[in-house]
Amino acid sequence: MSDPRLRKIHVNGVELAYFERNQPQPGEPTLLLVHATGFHGRIWDRIIEPFGERHSIALEQRGHGRSEKRKIEHWREVGEDVAAFVEALALSNLVGIGHSMGAHALVDAAAATGAFARLLLLDPTIPDPEAFANPALLDLPGGTHPAARRYNAFASVDDMMERLATKSAFPLYDPQTFRDYCEHGLVPTANGGMTLACPPEIEASVYMASRTNIAIFDSVAAVDVPVLVVRAKAPEAERGIMDFASSPTWPGLVNLFPQGRELHWPDVTHFIPMQAPDAVIDLMAQEIEAWQRDHPNGPSEPQTDGDAQWYG
Repeated sequence: MSDPRLRKIHVNGVELAYFERNQPQPGEPTLLLVHATGFHGRIWDRIIEPFGERHSIALEQRGHGRSEKRKIEHWREVGEDVAAFVEALALSNLVGIGHSMGAHALVDAAAATGAFARLLLLDPTIPDPEAFANPALLDLPGGTHPAARRYNAFASVDDMMERLATKSAFPLYDPQTFRDYCEHGLVPTANGGMTLACPPEIEASVYMASRTNIAIFDSVAAVDVPVLVVRAKAPEAERGIMDFASSPTWPGLVNLFPQGRELHWPDVTHFIPMQAPDAVIDLMAQEIEAWQRDHPNGPSEPQTDGDAQWYG
């Protein structure tokens, strides 16, 4: 498998970074992976590696990774970013794999572009429709989310790993994924230290805007391709503002997709790709096989690289 190539492209008024592996193959789909809040495109390395020479793209959402540091004011923006990205690169026949906010974005993009053949949504942040009327996340003490106070100064990757190794859900992460999270989630500073590639104030903006996009349900109804929703363990009670372990996914969501299916994994936290990468790899392989059965003659149109700039 070739090493990922960092590329950047300006779409929807923002510069987005992405990591591309290999070239499109005749008669095969492309994998498009979109990460969750606070993560980056290289969080998928452990999951992409088994797919060898398959063409894949791991997008970094606005404000995250090496993409332009832009706060998220409304969650429709992330779906519009993905849709504009797909159209700019003239991608089609996509198997979309998204986690949390990344899965939310893929749903909007799939409804807008028609470029997706299948979706694998890992614990998508799409709550009960009634949650969009609850202002709890928009009316917080101090006017911002606690994530804005996240620790943001590290001496090195090893320093970050040592600080986080026993905290939150990090002990559950696959070891390689945890190192990838730290190694590629930091950027150097002018004083020789390192800081988070997704600044805390940007992460906080994502959570603050998380109940802005009730139109996501219009997109859900419009996505008439096979969709597999993987839902993690349910919260024990009302999901708390700092509860990043249990599922934010409305159990009734799957029923609104025209071709929806669901897997409920009650023993897995919200961090599905980090905690259970092998299980995600198996699901992706199944989705590719299903795509191949549905398209015995290959893609209906060629894919191109579009107008993008190489980095690295």
